Amino acid sequence: MPQIAYISKTFTSKSREIIDRANQICADYQRQGYDLTLRQLYYQFVSKGWIPNKDTEYKRLGNIISDARLAGLLDWGYIVDRTRNLRGLGHNASPSSALYSAAYGYQLDMWANQPHYVEVWIEKDALVGVITKACIDLDVPFFSCRGYTSQSELWGAAQRLIRHTNNGQKAVIIHLGDHDPSGIDMTRDITERLAMFGANCQIERIALNMDQIRRYDPPPNPAKLTDARAEGYIKRHGSSSWELDALDPTTLDALVRSHILDLRDDTRWQERTAQMEAESDQVKTIARRFDDVMAYLDASPA
Repeated sequence: MPQIAYISKTFTSKSREIIDRANQICADYQRQGYDLTLRQLYYQFVSKGWIPNKDTEYKRLGNIISDARLAGLLDWGYIVDRTRNLRGLGHNASPSSALYSAAYGYQLDMWANQPHYVEVWIEKDALVGVITKACIDLDVPFFSCRGYTSQSELWGAAQRLIRHTNNGQKAVIIHLGDHDPSGIDMTRDITERLAMFGANCQIERIALNMDQIRRYDPPPNPAKLTDARAEGYIKRHGSSSWELDALDPTTLDALVRSHILDLRDDTRWQERTAQMEAESDQVKTIARRFDDVMAYLDASPA
């Protein structure tokens, strides 16, 4: 992605240092296949002790990053907004190209013959990009709860989970959320409402948990005293809270992958992979010989 200057701006030496560090962090993550939100970049600065963990510093960093992009000092592809995206239909150049697309995109349900049915749910829409690669690689559906999940979405999820349970699979929801009064309570809420709707499933909260906070030492925030659940949270965990965004993206990716793989039967996965590859090759053969297929069909009696 390019660095394109749209304005001319002079930066202080301190701002230039921040821009240089942002470029270094973003380039490193891009080499690993990750992009960052502004919030994630902010926590990288905080965890390294380069800026204090304050709302004013978050806003200041955002202003510097915005100006740096406009001035052509930061790659436009480094910082992403995962909450606003263009949507539309895909297109094909020809019928044969559609067949090639179908062949290369051919995907069996890799979990159809597995003992478990797995979904990954994450509290924040802005972090969906962090779990996307692991979930796509391992063919696991994923979902942004956007805080407390709506009644409609939870009811629909319950019906989906019930179908898989009735087909003989054990349903598992892997859940990730902030370690704060509401973030902790969301796991309870999901568990109780799915049970109320008749779904017999296992809820595994894999992050953010206190053992991970002790291990990775993410920057703390004061627990929100205005949260109705603050009193119970503070009694159990103290007055600090931690955001899921503060964990390194590679750490979150590894957490998701390891928990999914613990639930996967590798022998059945390999059998399914072999079947999918063979069937994909059949579609590719049809695509390569598309003109022959059409000539045969045109010559055949109706």
